[in-house]
Amino acid sequence: MSWLWTTEDMIAAMAGRPFGALPEGITGISIDSRSITSGEAFFAIKGDRVDGHDYASMAMANGASLLVVSEARLPAMGRLTVPMIVVEDVLAALGRLGQASRERSRAKIIAVTGSVGKTTTKEMLRHVLSPSGKVHASVASFNNHWGVPLTLARMPDDTDYGVFEVGMNHPGEIRPLVTMIRPDVAVITTIAPAHLGNFKSIKEIAAAKAEIFEGLEAGGHVVLNRDNDQFNFLDRTAQSLGVEHIHSFGQHAKAEFRLAEFNGSDENSTLWLTIGGETLEVAIGAPGRHIAENALAALGVVRIVGADLEKAIAALATLKPEKGRGKRHRLSIGSGNGSFTLIDESYNANPASMRAAIALLAAAEPTGRGRRIAVLGDMLEMGEYAEKVHTDLAGPLLAAGIEHVWLAGADMAALKESLPESVHVEYREKTSELTDYVLNAVAPGDVLMVKSSLGIGFGKIVAALLDKFPAFSDTQREL
Repeated sequence: MSWLWTTEDMIAAMAGRPFGALPEGITGISIDSRSITSGEAFFAIKGDRVDGHDYASMAMANGASLLVVSEARLPAMGRLTVPMIVVEDVLAALGRLGQASRERSRAKIIAVTGSVGKTTTKEMLRHVLSPSGKVHASVASFNNHWGVPLTLARMPDDTDYGVFEVGMNHPGEIRPLVTMIRPDVAVITTIAPAHLGNFKSIKEIAAAKAEIFEGLEAGGHVVLNRDNDQFNFLDRTAQSLGVEHIHSFGQHAKAEFRLAEFNGSDENSTLWLTIGGETLEVAIGAPGRHIAENALAALGVVRIVGADLEKAIAALATLKPEKGRGKRHRLSIGSGNGSFTLIDESYNANPASMRAAIALLAAAEPTGRGRRIAVLGDMLEMGEYAEKVHTDLAGPLLAAGIEHVWLAGADMAALKESLPESVHVEYREKTSELTDYVLNAVAPGDVLMVKSSLGIGFGKIVAALLDKFPAFSDTQREL
């Protein structure tokens, strides 16, 4: 049996004590009692809303071979006679196990942060590095104080490339995470007005993102967006911290990984990348200029870590957008064989990602008498800038020629007031009210793009559409 961890190594790394007859090792690690599988260890982490110790029995019933629990909660677990490792603090123990994983690993480690494009770039790196070796990467957006140590602790010791997403809402949050990760390569996708309510300026956001440089391994590399207004600040910050290898990507003439040309359609993209004095054609199986920009960063990383660039470029042709991040659904509608297109951008939103999603919608092609429809919800954590950033969306919507805008949320009322009468606007205060409207108003040939911050719950609009309208089959005849 190939173990992720032996229990002996776990005890040593976490400074824990055994309780009961422990198995020789574990095959995986979980913090969710519902999805745990046989052979995995369940870490009973105490979160803001739930305490994993309350679900220990469920975890064992679902196949956990071992529990990691806190000393303080052990008496309250009663007569539960199962294999356990008892520690002072479960989350801290997970962090120590993550650090032990980093210590034993010989993988090239890449950390990705940025205001927009973190998860997309992380998934792109997983995709393009896979032909060159065994890749371990963060699941979904596991990029915070528990997601990073969990991802580290889950990394097999034979991994060739480790890709870690690093997020933050406040200053100081990236520093402890990157100290654990100790990346060989640190990528900042871009700096944009995200979480503005927690910062005084864009430069403060850039400074918080620049914390990623502080955990860089000696001789490590930094990859920056040369087109971003904060490039010079980030470049100077990296140099001041002793970073010797600073690379850049973008359309800028001095970018090392340079976008020479871009052609996009509503289904895919083609870019011409200048790298190492050579111009290469790159086909991407996903639309959007922002996707092409992420590809520049990803291919730059491929070159830096010595992976196979030719295989990485070939892999991009099979890349597809993910759920909540541009995934497209063609759905049947009407009594005949009509259909409409749903672009699911519902995972999250800030001003920069809103503009990118609006550009995606502008490039989409309705059929027949169909309409391009922007279904937009509030961008959260904008603080005193909330009214302005929502009002400012009128510009890109009008420039893109979007004539139908359906809105929900208190902050989106500002956008409603700023759009001219030539735009057909539907506004509802609650997501549930807009959901009802969307389900009844969508028509054959339409293209709907749905986007909001996660907390607004526009994923429910997407789910309702997918539930009501079946997938369109290619064998169906379009009216």
